[in-house]
Amino acid sequence: MCGIVGYIGARPAVPILLEGLEKLEYRGYDSAGVAVCDGKELRVVKKEGKLTVLKEEMAGTDLPGTVGIGHTRWATHGRPSDINSHPHWDCRGRIAVVHNGIIENYLELKEELLAKGHKFASETDTEVIPHLIEEYYNGDIVEAVRQTVARLHGSYALVVLCEDEPDKLVAARKDSPLVVGLGEGEYFLASDIPAILGHTRRTYILEDGEMVVVNREGVLITDAAGNPVEREVFEVKWDAVAAEKGGYPHFMLKEIHEQPRALRDTLSGRLKEDGRVNLAELEPVADRLACLQRMYIVACGTAYHAGVVGKYVIEKMARLPVEVDIASEFRYRDPILGPEDLLVVISQSGETADTLAALREAKKRGATVVAVTNVVGSSVSREADAVLYTWAGPEIAVASTKAYTTQLLLMFLLALQLAEIRGRTTPECGEIVEAIHRLPAAVEAVLSREEEIKAVADDYCRSCASTFFIGRGLDYAVAMEGALKLKEISYIHAEAYAAGELKHGTLALIEEGVPVIALATQPDLFEKTLSNIKEVKARAARVLALAVEGNRDIEKEADRVFYLPALHPLVLPVVTVVPLQLLAYYAAVARGCDVDKPRNLAKSVTVE
Repeated sequence: MCGIVGYIGARPAVPILLEGLEKLEYRGYDSAGVAVCDGKELRVVKKEGKLTVLKEEMAGTDLPGTVGIGHTRWATHGRPSDINSHPHWDCRGRIAVVHNGIIENYLELKEELLAKGHKFASETDTEVIPHLIEEYYNGDIVEAVRQTVARLHGSYALVVLCEDEPDKLVAARKDSPLVVGLGEGEYFLASDIPAILGHTRRTYILEDGEMVVVNREGVLITDAAGNPVEREVFEVKWDAVAAEKGGYPHFMLKEIHEQPRALRDTLSGRLKEDGRVNLAELEPVADRLACLQRMYIVACGTAYHAGVVGKYVIEKMARLPVEVDIASEFRYRDPILGPEDLLVVISQSGETADTLAALREAKKRGATVVAVTNVVGSSVSREADAVLYTWAGPEIAVASTKAYTTQLLLMFLLALQLAEIRGRTTPECGEIVEAIHRLPAAVEAVLSREEEIKAVADDYCRSCASTFFIGRGLDYAVAMEGALKLKEISYIHAEAYAAGELKHGTLALIEEGVPVIALATQPDLFEKTLSNIKEVKARAARVLALAVEGNRDIEKEADRVFYLPALHPLVLPVVTVVPLQLLAYYAAVARGCDVDKPRNLAKSVTVE
C-alpha cells in the first residue's frame, strides 16, 4: 500500500505535492519522490527514507512547474532505496509514473521489454509501466496508457505525466483507490481524500477499470474502452483527522475493514492457473525444503498465534513435524537445530528483537530460515534465507488485525507448497485452494454483520471483569488471539483455554454470569466442544458461540450464536477471528479506552 498524488493548475506544484504526501505517509514511509514538468522539461527527485528526507533534499532546489505527481512508498517489489523509489520513468526520461498496487505479470512484461532494448534501473514491478507506455506512445499519451493498462494483471492506481504533453495527467485504477479533487481551475489526484482535503471537498471517486484525463479545463472519466462515464460529485463531510482514517473513528476499525483487500493482495500472483501454489520467493531454499526433517515456527504475541495455526495446517497437509515457540523463550532452551531443520520466523515489523535473536541463533546452528514479514527491507527480511511478504500495507493501530490474517494466509500457502515439495498433495489440497480463493468474500460477509457484534460487545463486555475463550484444535489457536485482542485494547481480563482442559482446573473460574466465548467451527470436534459448552452452562456462564452456518444444534446450548460462512475447516481461522476483532474493538469503545494506542504497549517491540 503506497500513497500517490497529482496536481495540475496555476500554482507551483511542489508545495501541493509535498503537502499531499505528508497526509498520505501513513500509507507508506520507506521512500518518497516527485516529478514536475515546467512545460519544457520533466524533472524527478526521489529519496529513500521518510518524507522529511525528500524535503531536505529539495530544500533550496528550484523545481518550477504547475503540474506534477508524487509518491510515498510502502515497499513491495524491491527493497527501500533511492532507485526503487517512485516516480519511475521510461528510457528517455520523458514519461513518469507513480503506482500503488502489485503488477502480477511484471516479469513477463519486463522480459518482453528487455528483448526490445529497454533498459531497467530498479527492482520494482512498477518500472514496466513507463516502459510499456513508451513502447505504445505515438503522440497520444491517453491512448498509450489505455493500451498499457490492458496488459497489466494485478492491482493498480497509477498517474502518468508526459513531458511531450505537459498539459494533462492521465490516471487509471483497478483494485486500488483513486480520487479526483475538483478545484477552481485546478485539479488533484490522490490515493485517499486526506491528501486533497486542504484544497477541496468536491471529489470524484473512480471505480475499477476506469481511466481519467485531467487538464486545467476539467476532468474526463472513461471506461477501459474510452467511453465517457458520468459521475456524481461526492462532497466530503469528514474533518481532516477522520479523513486520514477513511471516515472510520479509529485506525483499528479501518484496518479490520481492510482485511479483504489485504488478503487479495497477499494472495496475488501466488496461485497458478492450475490451482497450484506459486511461492517463487522460496526458490533460493527449494533444495533444502525437499529434505527437511523438522520445522520450527518462532514469533511473539499475535504472530505467535498465527504460528500455532501454522503448526496445525502444516503438520496435517505436509506431514512434517512442527514445533511452535515464543521467541523470547526459544534460544534459552538450547534448541536442537541443524542443517535439516527449517525455522520460520513471523514478525509484522520484521524488527522484533526476540524474533531476530532466534533467527540469528538458528542460522548460527546451520538451519534454513524463512521470514514471514510485512516490511520489505526489515532486519528479518535481510537476514533470512528467503522471505514471504504479507502485502497488508502499513498497520497503524497497535493491536494487529490485518497483519494476523495475512500471516494466516501465508501459513496456508506454505503448507500447500510444502505438501507439493514432499509429495503429499491430495485431492483435499484442491478443496483448500478453492476455499482460499473465497476467503476475502467470506470476510466481507462477516464485516457486513458488524452491528450484530457491536450489540454483543455492549451486552457481554461493557461491565464484565473477566471473559473466557474456549475451543479445540484450530479453534483453540484462534481463541488465544481473540483473548489477546480483548485484553490488550479493552483491559478486560481474558483467557483462552483448550476446551478439553476445563475439568482439569479451569472450570473453577466459571461462575454465574461470566461471559464465555465458545468457538465451535471444526466439524470433527464439534460434538466434543458442544459438551464443553454444556459444562460451562451448567455453572451459569453466559455463552456466545461461533459456529458454521447450518450447525443449529448449538442454539440449544449457547445463549447467542454468531454464524460464519461455510468454508473448508482448515482455512476458517481467517474468518473466525474477524468477529473476535470486532468484539474487542467495540468492547474497548464502550469502555472509553484508547483503541489505537492501548496503555503500556508499543507497535513494535525492538528491545528484549
